[in-house]
Amino acid sequence: MRFLTAGESHGPQLTVIVDGLVAGLPLDGPRDIDRDLRRRQGGYGRGGRQKIERDTAEIVGGVRGGSTLGSPVTLVVRNRDWENWRRPMQVEAAGFTPKRVTRVRPGHADLAGALKYGFDDVRNVLERASARETAARVAAGAVAKALLARVGIEVRSLVRRIGPVEMPPPGADGAFDAASVDWAAVEESPVRCPDPGTSAEMVAAIDAARAEGDTLGGVVAVVASNVPAGLGSYSQWDRRLDGLIAQAMCSIQSVKAVELGAGFAGAGLPGSAVHDAPRWVEGEGFRHRTNRQGGLTGGVTDGEEVWAQVYFKPISTLLKPLRSVDLVSRQEINAHYERSDICVVPAGGVVAEAMMAWVLAAAVMDKFGGDSLAELRRAVAAHRRRMRAGGSAGTSRGAAAPAPAAAEA
Repeated sequence: MRFLTAGESHGPQLTVIVDGLVAGLPLDGPRDIDRDLRRRQGGYGRGGRQKIERDTAEIVGGVRGGSTLGSPVTLVVRNRDWENWRRPMQVEAAGFTPKRVTRVRPGHADLAGALKYGFDDVRNVLERASARETAARVAAGAVAKALLARVGIEVRSLVRRIGPVEMPPPGADGAFDAASVDWAAVEESPVRCPDPGTSAEMVAAIDAARAEGDTLGGVVAVVASNVPAGLGSYSQWDRRLDGLIAQAMCSIQSVKAVELGAGFAGAGLPGSAVHDAPRWVEGEGFRHRTNRQGGLTGGVTDGEEVWAQVYFKPISTLLKPLRSVDLVSRQEINAHYERSDICVVPAGGVVAEAMMAWVLAAAVMDKFGGDSLAELRRAVAAHRRRMRAGGSAGTSRGAAAPAPAAAEA
């Protein structure tokens, strides 16, 4: 599976093409995609653009009668703000009136992109580098979630930190426990934090940053539940699932670090306090007493929840701009201000969900294959039965494999 996105922040639309999806997957824009697009637009600290946009996904290819066809699925997310940018963002040369930007913003792709492509107008950079592109990713991730749901996998996220305000990780022994989280409270919180006291402190921190003309970053935790063991591979570096997850997360605008399991804390602890001891659970198969590794061992899922923490730097466009330089005159000057957010961490969690879901859906397809949803579900169900029976233990010595049964999630 793969997906491509196209479109600029203030262009007419964002386009997503999802390739490699099975046939027969029920897919409905309002039900399966638009909910996550709305969640991405929410969160305390967002800027004025969210009052303009009402993101929805229009399915324009690859679906007929409510189900995928096995051909590429094409989605379109319209930019309502395009009406205010028709002349500066038009395709045609005739009548083109650019709103040139030459004062680069520290921390943004402005300067690096201009140097790479030889631009003297950084709008050519910022339009594509903008986090508006994540609306397309969330749409693709929602398709991946729809596929994962059909094989029993769920991906969720919460905000653990905004600026200086932090809540402890949910769970014990340095691990994440999705069952201990009040997920309804996460969705009700303006900052997607389940703890009411911490949530209120986060809101206050965002207000303080706004008053100072500043911005805030933070940390989100993203977790995938009911992931079967055996996704990914240790056989080659580029097939290790932890590497694929890290790359996907670090590709999100503003993300500067990713922690898999208790990664950062584990670096300062002895091995006896870090490694997850396996055990046998009748009816479940091999499990672990703890989950500090984040459900990943040797680049392969181990049957526990897959969890990561994603670190977002503060947004680079400040109401009180930092000192910078003009790309054309080379003179020092205050950086350009482009309408922006104070804090995107709550929305960033929704984007992180999308990227986690995409990587896992691709790994599911890579391992189990199948041209139709029915084929895929049968393969996943057979694998889950084998895991509950102890994996391949015994079969390599000549024991018979379990007989096929009906599909299950």
